[in-house]
Amino acid sequence: MRIEHIINLKIDGGSCGIRTASSKFIRRMMKCMESRKFKLRNDREVTLRLLKIDDRDRLLDLFSTMSEKALEWGMPPYSEETIDRWLSNFERLIPLVTIYENRIVGFAAIFKHMHSRERGVADLGIYLHQDFHKIGLGTIMSETILGIAKNQGLHRIGLHVVEDNVVAVNLYKKVGFVIEGTMRDAYFGQDEKYHNMLVMGLLLQGKTTR
Repeated sequence: MRIEHIINLKIDGGSCGIRTASSKFIRRMMKCMESRKFKLRNDREVTLRLLKIDDRDRLLDLFSTMSEKALEWGMPPYSEETIDRWLSNFERLIPLVTIYENRIVGFAAIFKHMHSRERGVADLGIYLHQDFHKIGLGTIMSETILGIAKNQGLHRIGLHVVEDNVVAVNLYKKVGFVIEGTMRDAYFGQDEKYHNMLVMGLLLQGKTTR
């Protein structure tokens, strides 16, 4: 499923744009995307849906069971405090999870910038359990969450990725990101060596005209 097939999600017969905070924020966002089932390349069927508050323990279980290899290019630890901080900031978050056999096996999130000078700007992060690498889940989650972001009216999605994380770099290029620059020796890896970080970005709404 490509991005252009996802961006027309509807809510109550209208668009799914949710741009301001309100007491109905979480309920409205949850209605933006009903759960969707996908079959991966290994024939396992998974369900994608937005994160719920009561997913806390399952999300913690995802990170606690991820292998050292799966977190090789991440920024661990992903502690209870980190997850609680995510859950307490739903107004600036688009959180997507993948469910398989009642477990969360993938988590993707878009973190919206809140300053008025960064309106419509956000960052993307994605985490997959090692048992679900290289079977198409990363592409499905990326395209889905970017479609939701475009529907909400976000303008630019950015991310930082270690240059040596070739699988992730290729995934981001596949869904439309371009390399905008290189931060030399910006990541200190498990191998106790410094690695370059790539700055990547994707414009969802096209260039702003003056």
